[in-house]
Amino acid sequence: MDHLIYITFVFILAGAVKGVTGMGLPTVAVALLSLVMRPVEAAALLVVPSLLTNGWQLLSGAPLLPLLRRLWPMMVGIGVGTLLAGAAALDAPWAAGALGLALVAYALLGLKAVRWRVAPGMERVLSPLAGVATGALSAATGVFVVPAVPYLQALEFDRDELVQAMGLSFMVSTLALAIVLAARDAWQPAMAGLSFVAQLPALAGMLLGQRLRGRMPPALFRRCFLLALMVLGMHLSLQWAWQ
Repeated sequence: MDHLIYITFVFILAGAVKGVTGMGLPTVAVALLSLVMRPVEAAALLVVPSLLTNGWQLLSGAPLLPLLRRLWPMMVGIGVGTLLAGAAALDAPWAAGALGLALVAYALLGLKAVRWRVAPGMERVLSPLAGVATGALSAATGVFVVPAVPYLQALEFDRDELVQAMGLSFMVSTLALAIVLAARDAWQPAMAGLSFVAQLPALAGMLLGQRLRGRMPPALFRRCFLLALMVLGMHLSLQWAWQ
């Protein structure tokens, strides 16, 4: 019962972060859930809420075909990286430590406002590589943001295109991870049921976040969000190191 209350709180918070920023549901949910369960269990809980909220984000923007034509090599790379790495990385003893390091790296990049620009001629080469790296990390940690989000930012989409591109990337990452979890028998009926239930607080949090978006300075919210992720990442990394 205590875990059910905690899971509800986590998905409300993670949904609110996504409602404000357009991203962050997998990152916040997996980071907080990993404090009380294994990363693979946290990833299994994430499947349905992530599919639903990212599907909503993906379909609420412009027509998808131009985006798919541009980003399909990255999406294929995400699928390949997740499926290949999932065979070895899923529920590995170092997964919590890898998650912590990925969160710290992502937070530092965000706080330092590091920005890259991908030259048009390099996109064809870098897109599949960014996809494979994202898939491999998501298979190990359940977090889809590194290096997908910094790479998509480097492509210099406008704000609405970037939000939609992130939704596409997270959707493909979730589907690939769900296939790996199912193939490894890690998505048991009880966990699948909890995942379906978790979509309700996630949607409630997302609606709340969308209402808060216009009332909170985005820069302040983003800084607090990144600092919180860094603290969580350091906690998970140190906890793993001390085991």
